[in-house]
Amino acid sequence: MKSMHYVVNGKVQGVFFRSWVFDQARSLGVKGWVRNVTDGKVEVLGQGEEDALKSLKERLMQGSSLAQVQSVESNWTEYEKTYDDFEIRG
Repeated sequence: MKSMHYVVNGKVQGVFFRSWVFDQARSLGVKGWVRNVTDGKVEVLGQGEEDALKSLKERLMQGSSLAQVQSVESNWTEYEKTYDDFEIRG
């Protein structure tokens, strides 16, 4: 299974961005997690079909209506664990 790691920069904390990412990932069939990072960014690990992971990146770049996304860094990664669902972490 393909895995992609994303880091979203901008005004993405305190605007329900993780909940929005959760909805986007589930709609694309992407598994994994989303969490806030202490520096104000949001980190995402997605697992699934390559096209779905690319679509998630496009959606992350657009962002939710309350967020102001400045950039999305992403890279393909080898991740030892396989997720069965998508979760919001603290």
